[in-house]
Amino acid sequence: MPYDQELDARITDALAPLETVRKKMFGGTCHILRGNMMVGVYQDCLILRLGEPTATDALKKPFVRPFDITGRPMRGWVMVEPPGADEDALPYWLALAQAYAESLPPK
Repeated sequence: MPYDQELDARITDALAPLETVRKKMFGGTCHILRGNMMVGVYQDCLILRLGEPTATDALKKPFVRPFDITGRPMRGWVMVEPPGADEDALPYWLALAQAYAESLPPK
């Protein structure tokens, strides 16, 4: 299944001031901030690197599930299904992912 290019474009536009690096990964895309993976698109879902405590809290929200494409969930990552990543929700998710990425040392 191809990835949601419209969602990727919305992410790219929203992150433009941060000057992230966009790379193709996971059969979709990933945006990297200061050398650390931050956010991306896998199929039709928003994927977010939030760190374990924030990811655990995020999993309590509707439309959020573990980021698991291999049978082994990636710790600290979540997937947000399309209804949970609409225009209103996207800034919230991106802010969480940005805060985590900025808490990490640059690579």
